[in-house]
Order: sequence, then structure tokens, then C-alpha cells
Amino acid sequence: MLAALVVIALLGGWEAYARLGSIDDFILPAPDQVAASLWEDRGLLWDNLLVTAQEVVLGLALALAAGALLALALHRFGPLRRAVYPLLVGTQAIPIVTIAPLLAAWFGYGLLPKLVIVALVCFFPIVVTTLDGLAAVDPEQHKLLRSLGASRAQTFRWVEAPAALPAALSGAKIAVAVGGIAAVFAEYAGSEKGLGHLLLQSIPQLETARAWAAVTVLAALAICCFALLALAERRLAPWAHRKDPDA
Repeated sequence: MLAALVVIALLGGWEAYARLGSIDDFILPAPDQVAASLWEDRGLLWDNLLVTAQEVVLGLALALAAGALLALALHRFGPLRRAVYPLLVGTQAIPIVTIAPLLAAWFGYGLLPKLVIVALVCFFPIVVTTLDGLAAVDPEQHKLLRSLGASRAQTFRWVEAPAALPAALSGAKIAVAVGGIAAVFAEYAGSEKGLGHLLLQSIPQLETARAWAAVTVLAALAICCFALLALAERRLAPWAHRKDPDA
């Protein structure tokens, strides 16, 4: 309810500024114009949403798989972590807009370069949070399982995986907020469909309301993905949300 009130207040301020601020509709359309575009262009927006949603979901899944594997390798092997982790941090300073055209030149303008770009953007927060989750395991639990003769696989199954899973999903929730932006940048580099492609077409055509409608749909996609990941976290890792009975 509070979030809805904040949204209503922001939309009201936006509407008043667009109507009373002497600003051209081609620069900043009023919310009612954006709402009209959402309805009138619903078929066009839906078709492009399906393309971008596929890129975001598959790219996030790829980042989850690769990020969890790398985090486990960095956790297990200290020298590998000391060698790779600083480089991993440094890669976040590389603007994705410089990589997108290069990947498009290598792999063409199909789905693959978009997946790679989304996965690259989503990859870092997943690795960091998963690594932190693995590092947070109580050393006494490792000692207990070793004293009971547990194998490496059993230790991972009963101690490390339960710690890593909620952390990886938390990282995915962070990543999905920027995954849609990565997909748009990827579509800017070369595409025939997608919300990024629609944005790139709408702005030169002075269809600013349609461009803002595409942004609204992209934001709704991010919110839905975040909510689904939060639900998956509660279903797959319920122990991470149990309250301490002694608290």
C-alpha cells in the first residue's frame, strides 16, 4: 500500500509537471499519454516483451549456473581465488556498451550475443553473494562432518549447498534489476525485435510515449522476475527465512 501511494504521488507530480511545466510532449509525455500508448500499442509491446524476457531469463539462468560453479571453485582453491577475484572485480569497470558490438560481430545478431551480455552483467553479483554464503559456513560444522567420516560430496550436500543456495538467489535478485538494462544494450548493438529495438525505433520517430511505455514494460518485467526469484528463494531455501526461536 505504501509503495502504491508513492507511485501515485510520483505520477501525480509527473502529470502536473508535464501539463504545467511548458515542456514539449515529444520530450516528456504525460503519464496519461504513456498509459494510452500501453493500451494502443499493447500488441507491439507484447511481441517485443517476449523477446526481451527470453533474453533476460535465459541469460540469468546461464549466469546462475556459471556464477555458482566459479564461486565454488574460488571457495575451494585459495590460490585460484587470489588470482581470479581481483580480475573479476576489475571487469566490472568495463562498459557493456563497448562489448556488445564486439559480441554481435563475433556471434551475429541472434539470441546468443544477447544471452552472453545479460549473463556477463548478472554474473558478478551472483559470484560475490554465493562466495560470501560459502565463506559464512561455521568451521565447526566442517569439523563435525569430518569427525563423522563425511566425504567431500556429503559435506557439500549438507553444509555448503544450503549456505550457497539462498546467497546465490539473493545475488540473482540483485542481478535481475540490471539484467533488463543489459538486454536493452544488447539489442541496441543489433536486433530485429525486443524492447531495446523498440526504444531505438521510437525515439527517432518522435514516438516518445511509446518509448516510455516500453520502459514501463521493462520495469514491470524486472519486478516480476524479482518477485519470482523471491518466491523461489522461499520455496527452495526455507531455512534461510526461519526466525531464530531464541531471538
